[in-house]
Amino acid sequence: MAQRGTLGVAVVGTGKMGADHVRRIQEVTSGARVSAVVDVDAERAKAVAARVDGCTAYTDPAAAMAAADVDAVLIASPGPAHEAALLTAFEHGLPVLCEKPLTPDAASALRVLEAERKLGRRLVQVGFMRRYDAEYLRLKSLLRTGQLGRPLLLHNRHRNVASAPGWRSEMLINDSVVHEMDVTRWLLDQEITAVTVLRPRPSANAPDALQDPQFVVFETDGGAVVDVEIFVNCGFGYQVQAEVVCERGTARIGDGHAMVTNMAGRWGGTIAQDFTERFADAYDRELRTWVDATRAGEVIGPSVWDGYAVAAVCEAGVRSLEDGGRVEVELVERPKLYG
Repeated sequence: MAQRGTLGVAVVGTGKMGADHVRRIQEVTSGARVSAVVDVDAERAKAVAARVDGCTAYTDPAAAMAAADVDAVLIASPGPAHEAALLTAFEHGLPVLCEKPLTPDAASALRVLEAERKLGRRLVQVGFMRRYDAEYLRLKSLLRTGQLGRPLLLHNRHRNVASAPGWRSEMLINDSVVHEMDVTRWLLDQEITAVTVLRPRPSANAPDALQDPQFVVFETDGGAVVDVEIFVNCGFGYQVQAEVVCERGTARIGDGHAMVTNMAGRWGGTIAQDFTERFADAYDRELRTWVDATRAGEVIGPSVWDGYAVAAVCEAGVRSLEDGGRVEVELVERPKLYG
């Protein structure tokens, strides 16, 4: 299919993530421009739009999507608002990049899945940006070769300097471990069938009532076992690490040793302080890939099925956290649209 001209993108949500995507589309992505921004906070939307030539501010996503200069939508609003925005985009036949979560729960994600299935074609790419990280891409490529044999175990560590105000224990599952859920499915090409969340003694640095850290175990339909250490008040930096253990070898990413210094009797390096620093390149690659595919009339990358499957795993994880024990993941049959 021939490529479209410059893609006019409506960015829905102009908070930290949305505003950064506006900058990214304008400064690091070719073939697209921000033609509209949407936020319930009219003044914030106007302030963001004022920085982009020809950009219109809206408070209603439907009004923005009906505009003649909008060809595609990037959804970066809070999760509870995603379903309505996605269904509106479907009504206009607009391709969408939707930040995770697809929706906050499996039931609403399933409604979106059914709506897209009825269209008979994909419109949505879900923003699981780790799939676009250079280290994860190398690991995926290595596993595809089969050189290491079948994956048996996958170990993950996910650490943040400090949790944001108001964080609750279930948010460690829904907002952080959600990424390990997706990369587990993607790296191993397997679905997660059960989740067990163990509750170590909370760190003294965790706010009152926050269960931090947590140790999460996944089982997959391919027989692999996956663990995730999630620790959102580690105090020293932002770390994401993964090691896959296979029949004939292992592979590890995330050590952060791009540069190691030796001086004054010490050796060391730096540790990223948040996800926007650690995954800046992944976000750039994700946006470029989405724009290029959309201009070519294609939809690739993480699908609505991926968003739904992860939502179901999240629900199982929260149940295990709250009630204890192993919780099985319940999924509907995968529609043919998603392979």
